[in-house]
Amino acid sequence: MDSTAPHLTGPMHATAGSQVIGVFTTVAGAALWVAQHWYLVLPAAGALWGVGEIIVRRLAVKASAERMALELEAARHFDPGLEEIFRRGVQLARASTSMPWWAPRRTKAVQIRLRADGSSPLRYRIEGPVGGERLLSITPFGPDVTVTRTRPITDVPRKHTVRAEFILRGKPIAPLREVPLQPDPLQPLVDAVCDLRADLGDLAEIRLDIQRAPKWALRARRLHLLQAARRSEHREAQRAVRWMRRDATGIEDSLSHQLLQLLGPQHRSASQGRRLVMPPVPRRIDPAEALGKLAHDDQLVRAQLLITCASHVQGRAEARLGQLQAALDVFGGHSRWAMRGLRIGPWRLGADRWPSRQAFERRWRHGHCQPPRPNWVRLEELTGLLKPPTLHCRLPLLAPELPTFEFGNPALLLQGIHRAPDGRRRLVATYAAETLFECAVGKAGGGKTERALAQAIGWAHADGGLLFLDPHRDSWPRAAPFLAHAPLMDRIALIDLNTVGPAPQISSWNPLDMHQRPAAHEVVEAVTDAFAAALGWEDATAPRALTLLTAALSVLTAVNQAACGTGRPEDQATLFQVRSLLTDPAFRTAALSATADRLDEETRSWWQSIFPTFPADAFGVVLNPLARLAANPVTRAFLGQPRGVYNIRAAMDHRMIVWVCPAGNGPTDRLLTALLARDLLRAVRSRRDTPEDQRVPFRPYFDELITLTGAAPETIAAMFEDFRKYKAHVHGMTQLLARLPGPVRMSLTQNASTLATTAGSRTAISAITAEWGDNPSPDQVAALNRYEHYATLTVHGRRLGPLRLQGPHLDDVFADLARPGNVAALEHAARTTAGTRPLHQLTTHAAGQLDRVTAFLTQHTPAPAPSSRPDTSKGYQ
Repeated sequence: MDSTAPHLTGPMHATAGSQVIGVFTTVAGAALWVAQHWYLVLPAAGALWGVGEIIVRRLAVKASAERMALELEAARHFDPGLEEIFRRGVQLARASTSMPWWAPRRTKAVQIRLRADGSSPLRYRIEGPVGGERLLSITPFGPDVTVTRTRPITDVPRKHTVRAEFILRGKPIAPLREVPLQPDPLQPLVDAVCDLRADLGDLAEIRLDIQRAPKWALRARRLHLLQAARRSEHREAQRAVRWMRRDATGIEDSLSHQLLQLLGPQHRSASQGRRLVMPPVPRRIDPAEALGKLAHDDQLVRAQLLITCASHVQGRAEARLGQLQAALDVFGGHSRWAMRGLRIGPWRLGADRWPSRQAFERRWRHGHCQPPRPNWVRLEELTGLLKPPTLHCRLPLLAPELPTFEFGNPALLLQGIHRAPDGRRRLVATYAAETLFECAVGKAGGGKTERALAQAIGWAHADGGLLFLDPHRDSWPRAAPFLAHAPLMDRIALIDLNTVGPAPQISSWNPLDMHQRPAAHEVVEAVTDAFAAALGWEDATAPRALTLLTAALSVLTAVNQAACGTGRPEDQATLFQVRSLLTDPAFRTAALSATADRLDEETRSWWQSIFPTFPADAFGVVLNPLARLAANPVTRAFLGQPRGVYNIRAAMDHRMIVWVCPAGNGPTDRLLTALLARDLLRAVRSRRDTPEDQRVPFRPYFDELITLTGAAPETIAAMFEDFRKYKAHVHGMTQLLARLPGPVRMSLTQNASTLATTAGSRTAISAITAEWGDNPSPDQVAALNRYEHYATLTVHGRRLGPLRLQGPHLDDVFADLARPGNVAALEHAARTTAGTRPLHQLTTHAAGQLDRVTAFLTQHTPAPAPSSRPDTSKGYQ
């Protein structure tokens, strides 16, 4: 057996060797044939590649046609955490694979689109496979982000367009810079597009495509990186050996070494021992260090970043691209986003030039992900781009979001001057139909009254009706030059209760006037509630006063109804006849007799059976405030006329401009203010008799709310709660929100469409900034300049702000409207419309009103019928 073994194995080895040689020969022959016939092979290979590329492109276009788009809109308080954002990134990466099996890899991507065209600060859209819609629609952000299915955006061609593709430069294994979430990582991009102008056709759009990294490409890249690391380590070891040899050679040539050689063998051996060194061994490569962020497959994606900027104006698109390039530098560290292309002098060979432009357009149009470089990133590196703008992002205010004020447009209400990021200033406004209530807070002289006057003047010139109630009268001289226009003079009425000049002119008002046929019970209720609010009457503390005044007013309104019904409105009773009704038996008897058919049985029975039981000192609580009103000649003249000219309901319906200036802030003035406020509430509520679409908008302006609410807190609170239904919109101004009564303050902040504050102390301002979540902080508001203010506005049902606005100054905003030469004519027309007369004439006429009412009652008292019942008139004494 042993002798035959070599004989058997020899032929087998020979056969195997001949086979290897044959294969090698065949391969060498094939390679030689290809080398000799390359002119045939290359066109065939090119044709095969071209056919394959055509097929792949058609499949990719077909797959891209099945993509869908979602738009994400974040709430104002949107503030996600890192974990929520990371989970969103995982969803995007997973959704990128939700494509049919035949779809090419370039279509298996999800695209994030950040778009700004002047219509909104930054629109955040997600586009991806239809199969991933359900995965993309349900976000980990919860209800703070609204996801809406949208249609593809069709852009109008612009005259000038620039394109750019950004790739990762620097260390391929190094991550991008870790950008914190506060401030928002999107802030640099938002700032780059904050001055876009839609009227110039400006457009800027960033598209980030995310695609799962292919396994085979990752393995090849890792192998290449490890080999490069080993080669680098070997080069370092060889360099170290060379330096060691050079050092050793230097030692042998030194003087000390030569001296040791001369000393003898013993010293020569010691010198040789010291020269003995070990050559360095190449350091073992650490895969984690060599591969960096590519060491692990999890949450590793391939990214493609494309940008397009366009405009109708030459140069704006190029400048915008430069701003976006600078914004992307914020994400740069050892690895950074850099624009692809080669710059040669003033030209850049990139996405805007051949041959890259065609490929760029194809990827942009169909959403294909084909970056020229791998651009591998981890999801943590893209944190800032995986979510919409958050609470910490300062978004610009664009023209479409807040309309520009147009003089004479009744649909707009002036709010202030906004300064855009590029320095442009424009008058901004809110829609009048949406501005239901306003509140302005700030220190004296800060500009809140000036802003209200500018708004009121603009509204008046737009044919709007208003009431400006100013306890200090300073507003009228300030506004008069801008209202002194012929078309407005017939609509303006000045109710000035300040005795200005040697012959003061006073208007008149009878709260009990029934000439316009208001509901008698509403008039009684309004006057009684005004007294109760100003004097602090309640059912528990002053039931007798409320009862007496209500009963007396019921009789007097019945008397006035009778006087107007017989065509004698000049014989109507006023508030000052309450005293005669309670204390004069003859007058009381005549009044009850003349109104017997107008009073119900219960009221007549009360006067006959209950009233006689009241002691004489019970009337003082009612008569004392009336005595104070009568003692003041101005209020006596204003309230003592039978037929008043002041009629706020008629002013509303006829778009009148009414300026009311009470005389002061004393107890008498507060009672008069309470009467005016309660009458306004009654008049507005009486508009229920008019169909809603026929109610004329009316705007009461209340300067110094602290003074007004001190007289009628519940009345002012009810205005902020009810007036919206009747198209009466209150604008209130106050120095301190905290000094307003609780019901007024709560109604005001709850219903205010516009909430504004000028500068002031931190303590006073904190009540407003607390409503805004202290953004801006009280310190920021306190540092405002004069006429500057922060305000929240309501536009299209959405709250804007707080915005920093420059308050409108009349001399700047309405300089063209000033007519100081017409102020005297305006004063005369406004007082004529208000029916003013000299104070002494009105006082004399008011003093004789009791006699006229008594004469009317005497003439219209029916003769008494014979009766066996005893005479009870003595019971009234």
